[in-house]
Formats: sequence, C-alpha cells, structure tokens
Amino acid sequence: MTIPNAPLRLKASRIFIPVTMLLLLCASQLSAAETPAVPDWAQPGSATHKQVPPPADFHRASRNFDAPIGIFDGQSDVGGAVVPGGASYDAAAKNYTIDSAGYNIWYTRDEFRFLWKKMSGDLSLATDIVFPNPDGYGDRKVVLIVRQSLDDDSKEIMVALHGAGLIHLAQRPVKGADIKENYRMGGSSPGAPVELAKRLGIEKHGDSFALFVSMKGEPMHQVGPAAQLHFDQPFYVGIGFCSHLPDKSDRAQVSDVVLENSAGKVR
Repeated sequence: MTIPNAPLRLKASRIFIPVTMLLLLCASQLSAAETPAVPDWAQPGSATHKQVPPPADFHRASRNFDAPIGIFDGQSDVGGAVVPGGASYDAAAKNYTIDSAGYNIWYTRDEFRFLWKKMSGDLSLATDIVFPNPDGYGDRKVVLIVRQSLDDDSKEIMVALHGAGLIHLAQRPVKGADIKENYRMGGSSPGAPVELAKRLGIEKHGDSFALFVSMKGEPMHQVGPAAQLHFDQPFYVGIGFCSHLPDKSDRAQVSDVVLENSAGKVR
C-alpha cells in the first residue's frame, strides 16, 4: 500500500517547491515596487558625485497627516521621501523630535518632514536646535519655513541651520522655481570644528522676512538684510528637517518653540 503512494508524494513535492519559490519571488518584487528607486541625481554630493537639480517633470506626492502635534496642526512628508519620516512631542520637556530622510530642501522641489500650522498675517517663529547624531551628513538641515502649499515644489521662504554650521535665508519665489539664497553666514571647512547656532528664528512683517540668530544663548538678533516675498493667505508655517540622504533617515530635536501671530516676538 505504501509503495504505490510514494510516487504521488514525490510528484507533489516537485510541484510544491517551485510554487513556493515563485510566491516568494513575487512578494519580493512587489515589495521592491512599493519602495521608489533613488535616482542618481538625488544622491548627496561627495568626492565622486555631484548632486544636481531634479528633472523638471520629477515630483512625488506629499504624505499629509492632520493630527495635531504640540502647537502644530499637522505634519507632512513633503515630497514623499522613499523612507517615511516621523515626529513626536514631549510636552513635559517642550521638545519635538523629528526623523526624516530626503534628498534636499533646495532646487525646484523638496523632501523633508514638516510640522506645520496654517496661519495668516504677521508671525514670529523661533526654536533651539540640536542634531543628536554626531555623524550625520554635513548638509542636513533644520528649517523654519513658510510655504504656500504642501506640494514638493511650493513657493516658500526659509531660514536654515545646517549640520556643518551654515545658516541661510533663502526662498523659492514662485512654485517650481529654483531656490534663491538671500543671505548666508557660518559653516565650517571639512575637518574643522563645527560651531552650531543655539537658536534660530524667522519673522514675517507684511511681505518682509528676517533671519534671527543666537549663537551661544545671547539675545536673539537679526542678521543680514530682510528678504521680500508675498504669500496668499492662509499659508503654512512651521519647522522641518531633512537628512540630505534620499534613503537614510536622521534626527533633529527642536525645543522651546515660540510661534506668535505677530511680528516682533522672536525671542
């Protein structure tokens, strides 16, 4: 009785193994398809590679979450980085932790995690900034930013603190345009000690935007000339972070955040 059945079991085994392998292969292909590939232009600059602007027709949809976090109305993965971002708020410490990948906040489109609030009129926004990871990419940045929309190529103006110490005020004057730098300061040469500002701020007064800095805890003060840019109301204002690595997340922490619906309140 057992001998006639043996070929049937062998035949079933021969069928089962290829089907299992086929299912695993299909699952692997589906998983790979769900994760967008990183184009070569998005890779960070290095000794052997130069990051260049994205193609004019390249866009990814932002992932938006309307659940409030701290003083903000919601948060977004602007530009849909291939690695999803995240954020948390410690109410006792008044500290926001932001995790994000993203190729850059520059050129004609952005990729970053954005904690935002819809506002109109004048405003003052300021925060302390820390990069917990000492080995992060030098061009990673925390931005205090005003955007017309949550699209990856939105009109925007920002002040930024980079991981290597560079501070700038910059804008995308119209949707889809290249970023224009209005003012820059600081930054360190490779191998030199990095001096990071303790606190950064932006003030909107009408269509005028000013950069405020405290390097070592001294009172906040304006640096550089103000920049001009008009926004339709309401607009989005908040804090964002980008690792400057398209497929690797990093972390920034911001605390003691001040957000006032009037000018002259940066502190």
